Amino acid sequence: MLRKLDAGQGCRCAYSLLAEHAVRELSAAGHEVLIFDNLSTGHPYLSSGFPLIQGDISDFEKVSHSLREVDAVMHFAASAYVGESVQDPRKYIRNNVESAIKLLDAVLASTVRLFIFSSTCAVYGIPTQLPILEDTPKEPINLYGATKLFFERVLRAYNTSHGLRYVALRYFNAAGAHPDGSIGEIHNPETHLIPLALKAVLGIAPPLPVFGNNFDTPDGTCIRDFIHVADLAAAHVRALEYLRSGGESASLNLGTGRGISVAQVLAAVTRITGSKVPHVLTDPRPGDPPALYADSSRSRDILGWHAKREFDEIVDSAWSWERKLQHLDWQQKMH
Repeated sequence: MLRKLDAGQGCRCAYSLLAEHAVRELSAAGHEVLIFDNLSTGHPYLSSGFPLIQGDISDFEKVSHSLREVDAVMHFAASAYVGESVQDPRKYIRNNVESAIKLLDAVLASTVRLFIFSSTCAVYGIPTQLPILEDTPKEPINLYGATKLFFERVLRAYNTSHGLRYVALRYFNAAGAHPDGSIGEIHNPETHLIPLALKAVLGIAPPLPVFGNNFDTPDGTCIRDFIHVADLAAAHVRALEYLRSGGESASLNLGTGRGISVAQVLAAVTRITGSKVPHVLTDPRPGDPPALYADSSRSRDILGWHAKREFDEIVDSAWSWERKLQHLDWQQKMH
């Protein structure tokens, strides 16, 4: 789903919750923003205040019409559940490859030659080194990561053949809510660790499953690199400004460089909420790497970007959002 497009003179970006954060960052930086979204997982309420075109990125004519006043595209539209990519590979090929290629067809038929892509650390698979560098071997272990890597390679080819300059931003574990409390995670089903832990504390979700405690890590639980969505959104603004200033195409890690274990997540949630997290120990998931965390120094050097927010800020913002959700009529807000 092509959802948001930044338009600092008409830039368009694809959509996801992160795209909502990016739209706000882009607008605050003085860019004009247009959202293009099929609303299959998005909520119109979250786009309030910004122009929204409802459509699908596979619709060449509609996308082409939308690109007439645009000078850059941000593509956030994708199916993004690792487990689902194994169970329903056709969906991931259709959405993340076929539809994305149709989007690129429309872009290449337009005057737009600046493209920012929402990629993922899943392109690395089980890393051969830590922290993970951009030139770490890329061996995705699930179809989700494979589709993202394939699209990065398509962008590289189109850079060579058509002069389409791009930045592919490889996110690590996006988390948290907007600092002003206006937007946060709304997934159905919810699969992300921090909101699941917070919902368990609130008693609106079952005890949190902890997948294994015998990994080769200091406390036995998996380690991940959690980065605040506001920091990720800020990187998109920097990437746009970099390309506009003539920057060359690049694929860049976006992480904090600090690994946080599942046990440390539970401790932080307990500390911030004042309640222990109900949880149950379950078997490890097949293929789960013991540890994933980024070296993002290339993003610092190229974009002048680094993650600013600490892990407790991530949890605190997510906690504020979860409590707010309990007082809103989301059945009305989402329609």
